[in-house]
Amino acid sequence: MARKSILVVDDERGQREILEMILSGEGYDLMTAASGEAAVKIVKDKRFDLVLTDLKMTGMDGIELLQRLLAYDSSIIVILLTAHGSIDSAKEALRRGAFDYLEKPYDRETLLDTIRRALTKLESLDSEIISDSPEMESVKKMVLKVARSASTVLIRGESGTGKELIARAIHNQSPRATEMFQAVNCAAINENLLESELFGHEKGSFTGAHAEKKGLFEVADRGTLFLDEIGELDISMQAKLLRALQEREIRRVGGTRPLKIDVRVVAATNRDLLAMVKDGRFRDDLYYRINVLSIDIPPLRERREDIPVLINFFLKKHTRNTSRLIRGLTPEARVVMLEYAWPGNVRQLESAIERAILLAEADLITVEDLPLEVRQEVRPQTEGAFKLPHEGISFEEFERSLILQAMERTDYNITKAAKLLGLTFRTLQYRLEKFGIKRADKKHGAEEEEDEGEE
Repeated sequence: MARKSILVVDDERGQREILEMILSGEGYDLMTAASGEAAVKIVKDKRFDLVLTDLKMTGMDGIELLQRLLAYDSSIIVILLTAHGSIDSAKEALRRGAFDYLEKPYDRETLLDTIRRALTKLESLDSEIISDSPEMESVKKMVLKVARSASTVLIRGESGTGKELIARAIHNQSPRATEMFQAVNCAAINENLLESELFGHEKGSFTGAHAEKKGLFEVADRGTLFLDEIGELDISMQAKLLRALQEREIRRVGGTRPLKIDVRVVAATNRDLLAMVKDGRFRDDLYYRINVLSIDIPPLRERREDIPVLINFFLKKHTRNTSRLIRGLTPEARVVMLEYAWPGNVRQLESAIERAILLAEADLITVEDLPLEVRQEVRPQTEGAFKLPHEGISFEEFERSLILQAMERTDYNITKAAKLLGLTFRTLQYRLEKFGIKRADKKHGAEEEEDEGEE
């Protein structure tokens, strides 16, 4: 496993040297910056798992640095170091997206424990969210950030991208993890029944109400309630939900007394709620109430690095309790899977693997075992395109070779190399770190330039 990378930012050389000694001794890949301005430059060239920064610094302070870092990459984990007199500022930084803060003077073990806690939570998400793309790494880090808060969260993404999976991860990483997680699909229940499902009802409140019933808000008290497809609620139900969120209390159908609730609400949608607000189909006050924190899940076609790891995960999942011995896919079938657009996203991919396992006659899944829509949409091979050898290839070695060639051709300019490969800057940066590709004589110039001014 690659060493975790940390950037330490402090305008006092002595503090940087102490932190460098402690963290390097723990095996972290460490860089330091003497100012917030230098840190911003470094982060644009190298991806870090965590940034540890002083709050009070000459020039750009820790809160401004936090805002600049999150504006560049909202997934960066930031921990602040603060003196006692700046506690209020540190708490404000938490509200702005910092992971935590440490009050000076802090001891070595408290420092290391806070860092481990942040990084361990990120690692624990790997077993919940299966991915190998920088886009989903950003989603994981956002999950950690929003999990600590009690605020509502809006998860946006196409059908099949795994919105409920993300909601469960938020719950599991939150202080409410030992309490109930309840989920309801707002589009799957008749609007007359949905009110009773959410808020409960009193005995005799309507035909068929033969007994008192607790709603999901009551059942999930002190826990998390996931409202999937919230865009499908009618205007009347939107008003009742808004009241529950604002007042933190509900009334059962047919009831007269309010019931206090302590529920963290996570909502999800595959629709453009803001457009619905403009059209009058979704209340603007409810939209802003549920959109306090938001997470966007990219479709599978925009994070193709995840397809191979998802294929392997679903192969293991669906053969675990069967007598079928499926070793994998033929090279041709794997290429078809990698090239398909997956309009149904992860859910469609899992279904295709489950079907192929049942249909496969050998120990390798072939193209013929895949669903018809997957086979029919393979892009025709253009003249001069790469032809897959009959014996197959090592896809990772092939990818590493292409990336190395692009970097050497552009003299290790990530922006130019990304353009050659048709990748985004951040995607290429992520792949460079995964494959360990770097120029051997590259210096940490940003820090050295800052340090020269201190002599």
